[in-house]
Amino acid sequence: MEPAADHEPGTMHQVFRGSMKTRFHGDTVGVTVVGEIPEAPHTYAYLNTAYPCLNEKQLAIGETTFNGPDTLINEAGWFMIEELERIALQRCDNARDAIKLMGSLAEQYGYGDSGECLTVADKNEVWQFEIVGVGKDKIGAAWVAKRVPDDHVAVSANIPRIGEIDRKSGDMMASSNVEKVAKENGLWDGKGKFSFWKAFHTSYGGGRNFHDREWFLLNHFAPSLGLTYDMDELPFSVKPEKPVELREVMAIYRETYEGTDFDMTKNVKLARSATKSHPADTVISPVANPWLTTTMRNTLNTLAPGTVEFRRTVAVAWCAYSHIIQLRSWLPDEVGGVCWLSMDNPAQSPRIPVFCGTTKLPEAYNVCGQKQYVPDCALWSFRRANKLATVAWGSTKDRFNSEVLSIEEFAINGLPAAGATADALNAYTEYIHNEAVRRWKKMEEDFWLQFGSGF
Repeated sequence: MEPAADHEPGTMHQVFRGSMKTRFHGDTVGVTVVGEIPEAPHTYAYLNTAYPCLNEKQLAIGETTFNGPDTLINEAGWFMIEELERIALQRCDNARDAIKLMGSLAEQYGYGDSGECLTVADKNEVWQFEIVGVGKDKIGAAWVAKRVPDDHVAVSANIPRIGEIDRKSGDMMASSNVEKVAKENGLWDGKGKFSFWKAFHTSYGGGRNFHDREWFLLNHFAPSLGLTYDMDELPFSVKPEKPVELREVMAIYRETYEGTDFDMTKNVKLARSATKSHPADTVISPVANPWLTTTMRNTLNTLAPGTVEFRRTVAVAWCAYSHIIQLRSWLPDEVGGVCWLSMDNPAQSPRIPVFCGTTKLPEAYNVCGQKQYVPDCALWSFRRANKLATVAWGSTKDRFNSEVLSIEEFAINGLPAAGATADALNAYTEYIHNEAVRRWKKMEEDFWLQFGSGF
């Protein structure tokens, strides 16, 4: 957690590039300063994940990349998306102000990243903010933001979702140049109603505003709408047919479409001969798992064409980290906001609570581990058992699911109450982390015994 700070008049804030992929906290290798802007008199404490995600005022930000047309990217633009997130969390205590600040900074100093969508939330509202550049030789940004209705669920997963822009609505914001940028770059012919996603989408999704995850999740929450996969466009958000609870969101993040038509393992089957205990049948192979590598999928499809059709599941094996942010307006900020942080595959790893009032994380979170093997860092504390388990997922899945759910209940049921001190919050985060590491270490040891005599 980066601390809050007060700044003297005339202090300048450095804008960085390359901060997202540093190896450890404070690492400057590959980080450059691209410019400076006036610093705010006071900046809030915030959780400094690769994409900064939560500050002490219960302002939260989630991120997903949708690329957008390459012709709009100008690397001379100062701001990458993670730097916009950082400065918003340092300076803002609500979603609307955060969106206006990010939009204005990107317009003034230039946006140098690809297409991005941020979910920006505070104690009262949730918004989606989508942004692209304005051209290879132009400084600026084109962006739009739309508020998610209070009783709705929205999904953003690597594809733009916002359609028509209504600047008169109190629930929409947009830069004044959006239509002009699209028209000048040949992305809109100027006829009919303008749609942000239609102008700035990429080929991913087949010219629609959804793909597997959006369709699956919106149907999960509102099945009676009858949304079909062959639609040209899905609604921006839906009203769920029953209240959505924290545990359900955690389960959604583990989703691999098991048991549905999208299940990638449904055709990876094994024929079993009849025995005294059971008749001959066909079962899912014990080595089948939703995270088969490209080589494994290609091998299976070579042996039996059409066996595995790749689907982009919610949980993926190549995930570095994920978070679920819970905001609770009825509690003081320090305990009301909780970032449920998970390292590695979201379907296999436990979630560790980090609070708005947290001032220090366990040492294991000071090292990334993505570019090097660091045995005691948080990522590798969970990744070793996770990867071993996929050797024979059919025989390890039940234990993994049991441990994930057990830690989940353990952490939720013991959440600190109002009045908890920073020391108490820090200690609770470390306590849950240590207990999770202990359990994953035990699974790792057991799996080596299980598979050690030969894979």
